[in-house]
This record gives sequence, C-alpha cells and structure tokens, in this order.
Amino acid sequence: MAVERTLTILKPDCVRKNLIGEVTRRIQEAGFKVVAMKMTRLTKDTAGGFYAVHKGKPFYDELTDFMSSGPCVPMILEKENAISDFRKLIGATNPADADEGTVRKDFADSVGENIVHGSDSVENGKIEAAYFFAESEVVANLA
Repeated sequence: MAVERTLTILKPDCVRKNLIGEVTRRIQEAGFKVVAMKMTRLTKDTAGGFYAVHKGKPFYDELTDFMSSGPCVPMILEKENAISDFRKLIGATNPADADEGTVRKDFADSVGENIVHGSDSVENGKIEAAYFFAESEVVANLA
C-alpha cells in the first residue's frame, strides 16, 4: 500500500478549546507523520476559497463565518492509507453519529463546529494541501 497525504485543519473551535496538543497527540499516536503545520487565521474570502465546492449550499455562509472566526491549524499528514485511516480517527461529521473514541465524538459540539477537517480523497488532499502550503514548506522523508 502506498503512502498517502491528507490535509487536516484543526478548526477554530479546536483552537478555542485548547485542544491542539490533544488532537495532534491522537493523530501522531495513530501513526500519522506531520509533514507540514502552521497556525493561521482565515478571512471570510480565504475560507470561501477553500470551501468553494460548497458555495450555494445552505450551510456555506455559516461554514465560512465559523472558519474565519478564529485561528486554525492546517497540517499535512502522511501515512499508508492516510485518507481512510484519518476519517476513521476523526469520526462522522455529526458528532452524534461518530463512533466512541473518535476525535469528533469526544470533542465536537455540533455538525457545524466539529473540531477538525479531513480530506475525503487523495486528489482532494493534494488540492487542499496546496491551498495552505507551498511544496517548499513540506518536510518529507521523516524518520
């Protein structure tokens, strides 16, 4: 199985709740390597650009308002089967539907404020990672 990359964003609610360390610990304990990481604050426009695929959907304005409400921490993660494994680690988008022990079940308050973003495919992971990081910011070949 090939090593994949996925993008995660520790969302503003994660940062506000002081959960950056705990969520990152869980990510690393699950075998993911953090190959890029930064703290940033999205504007309404940059959040809109990232979530452009959802433009026109009923939740779009609420989503972009939330994502621009405070700092967030995007990371590129690397691991075999990263996309699928990460989605299992974080749980369902709705924390009420998430499995016990997942990040969202343990920490999220709602569908809208669900602690963490995870790419849904290898292709989207590449596109999403490039939204936040230049290739020169990615540290590859970690031991």
